[in-house]
Amino acid sequence: MSQKPDFSNLKALFINCTLKQSPRMSHTQALMDVSQNIMRSEDVTVENLRFVDHDVAFGVYHDMTEHGAGKDDWPAIWEKVDEADILLIGTPIWLGEKSSVATQLIERLYAESGKRNDKGQYYFYGKVGGCIITGNEDGIKHVAMGTLYALQHIGYSIPPQADCGWIGEAGPGPSYNDEESDAKNNDFTNRNTTFMTYNLLHLAAMLKAQGGYPAYGNSRGDWDDGTRWNFENPEYR
Repeated sequence: MSQKPDFSNLKALFINCTLKQSPRMSHTQALMDVSQNIMRSEDVTVENLRFVDHDVAFGVYHDMTEHGAGKDDWPAIWEKVDEADILLIGTPIWLGEKSSVATQLIERLYAESGKRNDKGQYYFYGKVGGCIITGNEDGIKHVAMGTLYALQHIGYSIPPQADCGWIGEAGPGPSYNDEESDAKNNDFTNRNTTFMTYNLLHLAAMLKAQGGYPAYGNSRGDWDDGTRWNFENPEYR
């Protein structure tokens, strides 16, 4: 068995994109709690929020009150996103897709992705992302595919097996936190949730230890200044 790593310098933010406002019970939150408990046991600083509890405006600017919205809680949420080494998006499945709340979160993250870090790279370089999904009927892999694609596209790093989830039988029936589902004893879900959590921690720790990614070949700032590294358009033959 390998030596126990030290993850105590990491911060993780879990954003639950359930449609239910607090304090209503969220099945997605119940599975998110499993991952959070592992992280807290590893001395990671963990914060959790429900996106729907906040008055977040629609749009793709940092502060939508500057673009006509009466209120926008996103700038305060952004501070938490900015501080976190790991972002975990939790979402239920609706009609085979992530929730509308998760889509809004990703839109607001996208609005921040053009910022630069101190190496001139896009801002989310060096941060790690994953997702947790619950629902009835099929859709875990489909929802994970879209969510993880969006996160990597805006700059988050995605480790192996960066998603986990639980779904019930097709049709109406018990959900994750319902006792009759016996979901908490599902070995497949428990194993995937555990592996996902540690893969996120390992990648975040490695990136933090080396100060993120080297800027060779991927700095927008250097590109704008004329650096092209080994890029050239090959001659057509």
